[in-house]
Amino acid sequence: MSIQNLNSRDPFADAISGPDDDIQDGLVHIRIQQRNGRKTLTTVQGLSADYDLKKIVRSCKKEFACNGTVIEHPEYGEVLQLQGDQRENICQWLTKAGLAKADRLKVHGF
Repeated sequence: MSIQNLNSRDPFADAISGPDDDIQDGLVHIRIQQRNGRKTLTTVQGLSADYDLKKIVRSCKKEFACNGTVIEHPEYGEVLQLQGDQRENICQWLTKAGLAKADRLKVHGF
């Protein structure tokens, strides 16, 4: 018997690359990534480059009481990274703030 959610895998493996470097397919991809033990990271990829991602992270950190940062991924550009499982929170917050429509959000995870 083995624990399935501790297997290491690439969280960006199922992203489709398109003609643009900034946005792959117009969707905002929200993923969860397992760290060590019970710790997880939530990543948000595909937000428009017009938005100031550092301000988005700052307001998310206050709203969800977690830590976060903007990382530079070599293939996918700037990606938001939040500590913990924030998938539901970030979906509701993005639609409430008007940054993304609900039909343009794609949530990945176990």
